[in-house]
Amino acid sequence: MPVMAKLYFHYSTMNAGKSTVLLQAAHNYRERGMEPYLLIAGFDKRAGTGRIASRIGIGSDADTFDSDTDMFAKIQDRMAQSKVACVFVDEAQFLTSDQVWQLARAVDDLDVPIMCYGLRVDFLGELFPGSATLLALADEMREVRTICHCGKKATMVVRQGPDGQALKEGAQVQVGGNETYVSLCRRHWRAAVGDGV
Repeated sequence: MPVMAKLYFHYSTMNAGKSTVLLQAAHNYRERGMEPYLLIAGFDKRAGTGRIASRIGIGSDADTFDSDTDMFAKIQDRMAQSKVACVFVDEAQFLTSDQVWQLARAVDDLDVPIMCYGLRVDFLGELFPGSATLLALADEMREVRTICHCGKKATMVVRQGPDGQALKEGAQVQVGGNETYVSLCRRHWRAAVGDGV
């Protein structure tokens, strides 16, 4: 029986190494003579426009998407140019719910595996719309783990203001790195945001 393509969601909090895992997997495909197709949110320019990079210094060029992109059509167009062995989507939390459905359709109708990497929750502990739909639709989910300063598994993230204090309001989407976000276990997240600890 042939192996069917699947929709994967690799999720974590900030600074867990999701982009590193994505780049390593894409490298493995290239090493075996198979072509991956990499995508990243167009407004995430931390490594430059159309570039996925890891804090450990590795990176790769990628195509971009925004909230209006039809992901099925984009993948179908790319596959019409040359064979694609696997699609990799970084910062998948920025996908809309409709775009996740488009990715699921691409898996089902184009028979291409799609690996999405992204955050599960925002700095207020709320699911991103893209992540919520990925949690509902993904054929397989894998947690990329990182740790809190106490040594427990980090599952939450705080957004810090210029004074280093945890912010309790603001837009859900704000691109940033270590200068803005800190990954914490739930207990220390609650303490940072003043939630009854």
